[in-house]
Amino acid sequence: MADPDPDSTAAMPAELNLDVQWIDGTDPDEPSYQTHQLEAHTFVIRQSLRLSPEGPFIFLLFGASRALLLDTGAAKGPAASQLRSVVDTLIDDWLTAHPRENYELLVAHSHGHGDHTAGDDEFIERPRTTVVPGELDSVVEYFGFAQWPAGTATLDLGSRELLVIPSPGHQAAAVTFYDPWTGLLLTGDTVYPGRLYAPDMGAFASTIDKLVDLAAHHPVSHLLGCHIELPRKPGADYPLGARRHPDERPLTMSVPQLQALRKLAAECVDNPGVHATDDFIVYSGMRRRDQLKLLFRSIGSPLRK
Repeated sequence: MADPDPDSTAAMPAELNLDVQWIDGTDPDEPSYQTHQLEAHTFVIRQSLRLSPEGPFIFLLFGASRALLLDTGAAKGPAASQLRSVVDTLIDDWLTAHPRENYELLVAHSHGHGDHTAGDDEFIERPRTTVVPGELDSVVEYFGFAQWPAGTATLDLGSRELLVIPSPGHQAAAVTFYDPWTGLLLTGDTVYPGRLYAPDMGAFASTIDKLVDLAAHHPVSHLLGCHIELPRKPGADYPLGARRHPDERPLTMSVPQLQALRKLAAECVDNPGVHATDDFIVYSGMRRRDQLKLLFRSIGSPLRK
């Protein structure tokens, strides 16, 4: 990935800074958004659980010619305006350190659910900005998938080329982004430490197979999903709708955990229901209303103790 431009993001990256304590809803004075810099060209934004019990994570990746904002969170209105301000500030600061003319922003999504697309309207009128809607047709057209969900696509940010992998199972338009620059696999709601909803369990298992295969052929440093729903204590999770997550486990996940999920997913394909391990709770092949019935029983106490 060498590049003659010393200012390019294509040289070997610095080590990722994973030393972070995320806002978790326990501090009444915590900000609406927390930003953390993984390295010079990669940022993670966490939306406060006080804004939404989803507490989603949002990613901002800089390339030489444009940046990628992956997801826009779960908030609309003034709270979404705050996200726009946070993103604009990060871009302005990056451009101060790496001056460029006519720098662009691409807004795309890990998938099309509302807790990842709610802030889109704040970016639609932003200059030099493209917003890719979260619907499947828009995703297929923009990234140029020839035969969804087969194959992959590439996204060039300028000296930083991402691999885009179709990842249905949780949601029809879900995608995973692999970033060779950092080795990160950005897995959205497909893989994260929490409740993995897979109404199409066959497609979900196929997606996990693809991600394991990718990790076997590319250096993957960490998996980063979009939520944390498990505490550090094994065998427990937070109640549905909880706006406080004391003692959350780390966001980062590993390739061995992905491999373990592959085995679990294969076992779930013909076995609808709830399947729990210390790292994941898989809701297999269940309609949304059936998932919600089970989840609402957990309000006030964890599903597992």
